[in-house]
Amino acid sequence: MKIDIEENALDKNKNQNQVENKNEIKNILEKEVTAESQNSFLESVLGKTINTAVDIGLRSVLPDMIEDQVVGIKNVLLKNGLKEGINVAVKSAIDLGKSTIGIVTGKFEDLSQVHTAIKKGGILDSVSKVMDTVLKSATQNEMISKSTSKLIKKGKNVILDAVTNNLEEKYLEDVQSLEKISKYISNWKSFYNIRDLEGMEKEYNKIKQQIKTVVAFESTISAARKIETLHNLLKNKGVEYELSEEEKELINVLN
Repeated sequence: MKIDIEENALDKNKNQNQVENKNEIKNILEKEVTAESQNSFLESVLGKTINTAVDIGLRSVLPDMIEDQVVGIKNVLLKNGLKEGINVAVKSAIDLGKSTIGIVTGKFEDLSQVHTAIKKGGILDSVSKVMDTVLKSATQNEMISKSTSKLIKKGKNVILDAVTNNLEEKYLEDVQSLEKISKYISNWKSFYNIRDLEGMEKEYNKIKQQIKTVVAFESTISAARKIETLHNLLKNKGVEYELSEEEKELINVLN
């Protein structure tokens, strides 16, 4: 009697796991990259990239100041709307860039579209206007001296050059990351075919690391997300894994 109860419990858990796996796979298969998720990611990453560039630019145009003084000035600019201004500039550049290059779906399909849209969206002009507005506010409120404000205005092109350089570096990093993701996906499939869980784990970790740093596109990122789900399912099954029809469907989508 006790054995029957234990077997029933095992069967119940097994069925429950199968249902959960099936639902998870269904969600992954139906999930797609949205314009909103792309925009949110881009706004965050580009905002941080520009923010770092402003740091670099300020250090260049204020060479006689010590680190704490430069940090203090940057904080003053932030309090006077620099962060919000950069965020608005990025959002506007993305929206304008999409319309300029004719993206009607609202979604970027590849990284070159993002790169072109950002350039066409006039992000440098927007950041330039933000710097003018913020400097004017900080000076009028006597939070920075007129002489410091003039120095920053005079060196504004240096700051904008730093923004350009950082955006270009970010683009090149993303190109390399997408290339690596494609390579790691291919490697993962090869290890899957020979049931090498250790090799799959190694490539899966590489995919996870790279995917954090690049904007989502249907082609590469969706495949990576599906591998993430499938990898975890197979890892739980162990090396002698047997696939359900739903799991086989997920494999077929990856091929």
